[in-house]
Amino acid sequence: MKFDVLTLFPEMFNSLNESILGRAIEKDLININLINIRDFSKDKHKKVDDTPYGGGAGMVMRPDVVYDAYKSVEEPNAKVIFMTPQGKTLDQQKVESLSKEQHLIILCGHYEGIDQRVIDEINPEEISIGDYVLTGGELPAMVLIDSVSRYVEGVLNEESTSEESFSTGLLEYPQYTRPEVFENREVPEVLKSGHHENIRKWRRAESLKNTYKKRPELLKKIELSDEDKKILNDMN
Repeated sequence: MKFDVLTLFPEMFNSLNESILGRAIEKDLININLINIRDFSKDKHKKVDDTPYGGGAGMVMRPDVVYDAYKSVEEPNAKVIFMTPQGKTLDQQKVESLSKEQHLIILCGHYEGIDQRVIDEINPEEISIGDYVLTGGELPAMVLIDSVSRYVEGVLNEESTSEESFSTGLLEYPQYTRPEVFENREVPEVLKSGHHENIRKWRRAESLKNTYKKRPELLKKIELSDEDKKILNDMN
């Protein structure tokens, strides 16, 4: 998968070269191309913003500069995304949907925002990572790239993504590793039993309990089996 990121601060994305994403880049499973919007400024001082019409605090990114940056990577089959708190909140369903794309162009705003005319011209899908405001779209873009990349074939094994939180509609079950005893707390016996069906049942029950305690609203969105309902009833 190819990610083209339009940003004023490409150096912020250096952290994506580490860990799982770093290995995915080395294997050419994903490609992250950073486009510095400032390079498209025709101003001798590389200015990319100006004062807002109508007055107000802060500066607004110029439409011509942003548009020229976008045109440099525009492709007919690319999906264009604008990271903005006004967008639809990113969730697991959207992450998995985006992972099926071949090319994402991600626009990062900054300052007081981007001139609306270029947003109307490009017509991107607007995505938010939550109902709060950050100083720019770079951190949200990194969240999007990280979450989507995990579902690109070959980046992780299928088992890693099929049972994690939200993939089944539930929060994930607790995880344990060595040492077997830590501060007088032992690893649950069932996980040491080698009985795969009992382990499966335990993990399902723990996922249900975790979801009930932390995000009970998620239970309304999934179809529960009779076994699931019994587990939840026993908790009440």
